[in-house]
Amino acid sequence: MPNWPTPELHACSVSDALREAAARIGEHSPTARLDAEVLLAHVLDKSRTYLRAWPEALLDTDQLRIYADLIHRRQGGMPVAYLTGSREFWSREFIVSPDVLIPRPETELLIECALAWLADRPAATVLDLATGSGVIAVTLAAECPNARVYASDLSPAALAVARRNAARHQSRVGFFEGDWFAGLPSHLRFDLIVSNPPYVADSDPHLRDGDVRFEPRLALVAGSDGLDAYRIIAAQAPAALNPDGVLMLEHGYDQAEGIREVLRQCRYRAIVHYTDLQGHLRVTSVRAPLT
Repeated sequence: MPNWPTPELHACSVSDALREAAARIGEHSPTARLDAEVLLAHVLDKSRTYLRAWPEALLDTDQLRIYADLIHRRQGGMPVAYLTGSREFWSREFIVSPDVLIPRPETELLIECALAWLADRPAATVLDLATGSGVIAVTLAAECPNARVYASDLSPAALAVARRNAARHQSRVGFFEGDWFAGLPSHLRFDLIVSNPPYVADSDPHLRDGDVRFEPRLALVAGSDGLDAYRIIAAQAPAALNPDGVLMLEHGYDQAEGIREVLRQCRYRAIVHYTDLQGHLRVTSVRAPLT
């Protein structure tokens, strides 16, 4: 396709811009029309509903060139969330950047499980390990304002994004920088520890496809079988859990049995798996080992 917009093109309707953008993205994304709409809504600071209601509305030259630049970058594979700087999660808009993993819908199952457990323990002390953008910690703090929620991450850049999200949603979260439990005050003990840690095997071919090519490898990869992070958490969490505390972990759709074995070896109790809408085991919950 020739360069777009052409130098002589000074304005373009919403419908024409979407048609051209979707055609250009089509070879690179299975959701080309959706991508085109989300990016144009971002440029215009309007909703996608507006685009459908006003297809004849005109983009001015500056809007069109900004939009064309975003479409070009999307053609190169850059995730839409990084282009717009945000992603919806649990009905809230969260700030994202290339320093953090893009929130996935699958992680909402971990939120559901945690909220169900917290329903009878509204003042619990909660830790989100490897918080990334902070969506788990911020969501739990927003939904359970009486809980004491903390979050940790090894990446200072990720923590900066998480702090911005906490401020954006007025969620009270205490943040700590460090490798897993290393940055936490020694006196803190938790009733609930949740985590969506890295769980992709370092040889997984999917690392070369789609959005994950642009996401931080630190947030994705965990050794030859994808279970290294779970081994670390399982070994270190008992020292940070209260005697009857609970550990909840998100994991890959085919990792439940491997994680179950890791947790068994560390003598965790009451192992329960939770199923997502596709029928996959995606969250595992356990109680702290007996001392």
